[in-house]
This record gives sequence, structure tokens and C-alpha cells, in this order.
Amino acid sequence: MDRDHLSHSPAPTRTALAHVGAALCWLIAALACAWIAWCTAIGPLMRADAGLAAFRWTNGVAFVAMFVVCFGIVWLLVRSAHRAADSATRTTASLGGATDSTAYLSDSAHRTSAPAAHLAGRTISLPPRAARFFAAAGRLTVRATRNWRRIWLVLVIGWLWIPTTLLAAYGADILSQTREFAWAWNQWTGLEQPYIGFFSFVPMDIYPTAHYMWSTDPTYLTDQHNIVLTVIYGASAALSRYLTGSNDAGFVVLAALQWLFAGFCCASAANRFFNLPWIPRTASAPHTHPDYAHPERLRTATPVDFAHPERSLRAYTPTAAPARTPAPAGPLARALVMLLFLCCPLITFSTISLTKSPLFAFAFTWWFGLMYELYMTHRNTPGRPQPTRPVTIAALVVSCVVMLVSAKYAWYILMIQVVLSLLADRRRWRLYLLTLLLPTVLVHGAIAMLIGSGAIIGGDPIESRGAQLQMIARVAQRNPGAIPESAARKLAPIFNIDQMAQAYRSEDADPVKSSGIQSKKVSYRWRSVTAEDMKQFNAAWLEIVRADPQTAFDALFAKSYGYFDVFDPPYVPMSYYVDNDYVQQSNAWIKHYNHDWRGDVAHVVRQWSRIPVLGWVTHGNFYVTLTLLIGAAELALRRWRALSWHMPLLLLMGVMITAPANNFERHMLPIAFVFGFLCIMFARDNRGGSWVHGPARGTAHPSSRA
Repeated sequence: MDRDHLSHSPAPTRTALAHVGAALCWLIAALACAWIAWCTAIGPLMRADAGLAAFRWTNGVAFVAMFVVCFGIVWLLVRSAHRAADSATRTTASLGGATDSTAYLSDSAHRTSAPAAHLAGRTISLPPRAARFFAAAGRLTVRATRNWRRIWLVLVIGWLWIPTTLLAAYGADILSQTREFAWAWNQWTGLEQPYIGFFSFVPMDIYPTAHYMWSTDPTYLTDQHNIVLTVIYGASAALSRYLTGSNDAGFVVLAALQWLFAGFCCASAANRFFNLPWIPRTASAPHTHPDYAHPERLRTATPVDFAHPERSLRAYTPTAAPARTPAPAGPLARALVMLLFLCCPLITFSTISLTKSPLFAFAFTWWFGLMYELYMTHRNTPGRPQPTRPVTIAALVVSCVVMLVSAKYAWYILMIQVVLSLLADRRRWRLYLLTLLLPTVLVHGAIAMLIGSGAIIGGDPIESRGAQLQMIARVAQRNPGAIPESAARKLAPIFNIDQMAQAYRSEDADPVKSSGIQSKKVSYRWRSVTAEDMKQFNAAWLEIVRADPQTAFDALFAKSYGYFDVFDPPYVPMSYYVDNDYVQQSNAWIKHYNHDWRGDVAHVVRQWSRIPVLGWVTHGNFYVTLTLLIGAAELALRRWRALSWHMPLLLLMGVMITAPANNFERHMLPIAFVFGFLCIMFARDNRGGSWVHGPARGTAHPSSRA
């Protein structure tokens, strides 16, 4: 008996560990729901600038209600995944053990011909005219999104009004970048200019960048907004001034180029999510392919003709069918995603907004689609990796480079993604080192070398300390007596604490770090602070937090809650870049082009955004919150490979929390852009089969073959 008991003991142990792992996953998912509920519950307090001391039972009720809603959404997502997996298993059993790729193909064909006949698995009777209308609309939608060129054409036509009527959108950042380049150009051409001086004020003082970081030899270029983008924007504006006498023409050309690039990025990603996966090769049918009428083509891996799936089914005999394969996106999913791209102000205004965040977001969307292709092709035959197309390799490199030159935090995301990709798909380690690691090392290393050589000035690290600055400044304003004398001595060379208290605004850390024009309050002593002084900053911050933790955490939550509270209006919406003083007044001739139309467009969007529930689709935090809930569901389902590819979305949420401002919409753009694709991927993984409960050891993830 003892021997038998010992021989069977590993199975109960594995089962117990599986239960513990599942419980831990659900716990983390519940914590994600609790974070959203907490941000929603304290939202009214933070908007009233009351702080946590004003927390009442009504806020507790709001927390419980929001937690129930969020956890209910996660539970429904997990339940739908299990039901889809069970349905796929029953379909396989009904075919006598054969796989069900034909069922998916035929289902796709039926949805293409009569998309309104099925809704949530139920058959709905439609009048003949309505059925014909929806069938025609479905066929048109699928054909219009059949490849990236057609998707790009649809986007270009739908977005044509943006560059033709609005020309360009921008804020203060690009003006600072053009000013930097202009001063650098003057230096290169021999013009005498002020440099380091207590009373001088040069472009590097606007952010500001501490003088201890400046090189001995005069240089006016900084990496504050990424040096590559500064040179491109500055050179374009300089050429425009040379040819036309103002920056305006250069800004319009830059906006038009970004508009075209945005359309390409969205079209490339949409094509992969709409029209992938390819039919996989399996051990039972190593070279199967939908084109069964031409056996000589079976060894190629060309995509399924999803717009006309009936062509693939005519000559098909369900013998040695390929493994279970997710269907392409249906007409409804395609239409909703395209509608989001064509109508959502977050996307439409971003196409011509000349700030670093939109450019990064569009490059991220392109990169996200390329990574999805790798996710769907991570395994071919056992022991051999799926060959990656050369165009995909080249596109990965270019998209990474664009991300790196547009946002400095991109290198953190790419480096972490390299590690996760190597863990999730280690057989293609060379691919990830070539396309992700190498561009990151080269671009980031080159910029670091330029900074080290004194050719450019690095970005001030005070930019990444927004949360700490807000915590110190709020204590200085609300409870100055709580600041310990030792902390005050350590801060004195770095900050004027009295000015910190006066400059503090709960939603934005920029005034505290003295960002702005010359007439700003000098809270941050950037002219006189030294590197040795900065070493005392963290110790002083910790002392102040210990002395008054409630006020300090009030500041932390006030600076970050809006990213996860769908009821919180944006602090700076994307419509700001269309209708602000820089665009409408402080330029040569852009301000005269459709001046009133700009104001009307921005006004309509603002009014739309104020509509309860319906206006949420124009807010970035709506997509951030739902993305976090989908991630929680994937965690509960233990979809480790999918989570490894979605980790950049969570990292971007971390960037939001550390950003200088609360609920700043341009920081949420990447998540909003790929949200529709994330939903398609989640639904497609649901149809992957029994892997939802965890595939058997050594079996491939069925939804990621291609």
C-alpha cells in the first residue's frame, strides 16, 4: 500500500500546485480590479482636492460597486473563454476526433455571406431585404480589409479631412525643439550666444536642464525630447524658415508625413489581426493548405482567402485536416475596429499632432502587429521554428528604431520584451536579439555616447521623479511643519521649498520642477544644484513620506488615479493640440487657415466627451481600464505566452503613473490604438481549444501555429 501510495503521490502534488497557482492568478486579477475600484472611489475626493481624509462610506460603497463590476467583467471573460473551449472540444468529438478548422472556415464563410444571422451563438431571423443588406455589407467590409493596401486606402480616404482642413496640430514641445536646433545652428555658423550664466536664459533653461549636466564646450542640443526627433523637427523648421520665412510650412509637411505613416502603421497591424493566422502544418498533415484544388501549392504558407472562403471549401475533403485554427476576423469585428480608427478623436487628432507620444504610439501599433505575427507563428513542426518572413524582420527593426527615437522610455520596454520573448519563444532567440535587442543597443548606445562626449546634453533625471516631487510639494503646501529639519537641509540645495508649495498643482508636476518660460517660479534650483546635491534627494523624500504619509499618498493618488478612473475627464485631451494658442495665435499663417473650423471641431469633441458613457470612447482611460481587465482575465486563464506579448501594455501603464501629469491623454495613446486588436486576439485565443485549461506537456499552443 505504501509503495502504491508513493508511486501515485506526484499526481496529487501536481494537482495541489495547480490549484495554488490558479488561486494566486485569481488573487492578482482581483488586485487589478481593486486598483481600478480604488481609483474610481477616490476620484471625487481628488477632483475636489479633499484628500483621503475626506473618505466616507459613500466612497466605500463606490469602491465595492466598482470592484463587483470589474471582477464581474473578468469572470465573464474567463467564462466565455471556457465555454468557447468546451464548444471547440465538442465540435472535435462530433467529427470523430477530427479537428475543426473546416468548421471555422465554414463559419467564416457564413458570417461573410450573412453576418446578421448569428449573434452570440443564436440564430436571428431577418427580413429578406435586411438579410441581403447585411450580407452585402459584410462582403464589402471583408473585401475592403483584405490586405494592408486596402486598409490603408480606407484610412487615407476617411482621414483626408484632417490634414486638408486642420493642417497640423502641436504644442509647446516642438517649439522648444526648433528653438534648440536654431541656437545650435547659430553656434555652428559662428554666432556668439550666451551659454551658462546665472542671469542668462537659453532653450535648455525652459525644461529646465540642470547646469551641472551641461558640457564645458557650448552646446545647445539636448536629449530632453530625444535628440533624433529634435534634429528632424528643428532641421525641417529651419529649412522652412529659409524658404518661406516661418516654421509653418515645415510643420505642415511634418504633419502630412506623420499622417501617412500613421495610416501605414494602423493598416499593417490591422491586416495581421484581421487576416492572420495562416493554416498550420501538423504532424498528421504536414503541408495542408486551403487550396486543395492545387496540391502542388500545398508546401507554401500563403494566407487563406478569407474574403472568399467558399473557394477553399469546394475542393476540400475533411481527411487529415489541419489542427484547430482560429478563424479570421469577421465583418463585425473588422467594422468596429475600422470605425474606431476613423472616428475616435484620440486617433484622428494624433495623426497630425507633432509631439513625441503620437509618433511613438503609431510605431508601437505597427510593432504590436508584427509581434502578433510572431505570436501566431511561434511553432511549426516539432523541434523546428516557423520561418520568419524577411519583410517582418525588416519591419521589426524599423518599428523599433522609430519607437526609440520618439520616446526615451521605449528602450526600457524593448529590453524587458527581449527577455520575455526569449522565455516564451526561445527557439527563435536569434530573431529577437537581431530585431529587438540590437536596435535598442545601437540607438540607445549611440545617444549615450553623444551625451558622454559632450556633443549633446542629457535629459534631466528630475523628469522621472514626478511622483516624488508631488509628494514633497503637497506636504510643503498642506503641512509644512511635518517636514523634518534634516530633510529640509538635504532639499535646500535642490529646491526652494516655499516656492514648491506655491507652485504645487495636484494634477501636474511641471510647475514644481520649474518647467516653462522665464517668468516661472524657481522651485527647482537648476542653475546651482550639483550632482552631489541630487544624491540626497531620495533620502529627503523618504523622511518626508514617513513624517506625513497621508498627505504624501494623497499627492501620489492625485497624480495617477485618473488613468484608471473612467469617470475622470482628461487633464489634457488630444483636442488641445488642435485648438490652443500655439496653433491659433502664435504662428505666421496656420492661425488664419480655417481658424473657426478648428475651434468648432475641438468644441464638438469636447461636448461629445462630456456625454455620460457615450463619451467614454473618446477618453484614453476607458481603454486603459478595459485593457487591464482583459490582462487580468488572461492571467486567470494562465495564458502565459499571450501575457508575455502583452506585457508592454502593462509597462506603459507604469509609464503613465510616473508621468508628470495625471490623466494626460497622449500617454495613453498606444493602449487606445491597439485595444481593438487586443479584443480580437482574446476572442481568437478563446477559440483555440482546450489549451485554455493548460495544454498537455509538450503540446503546442494551438492558437499560435501558422
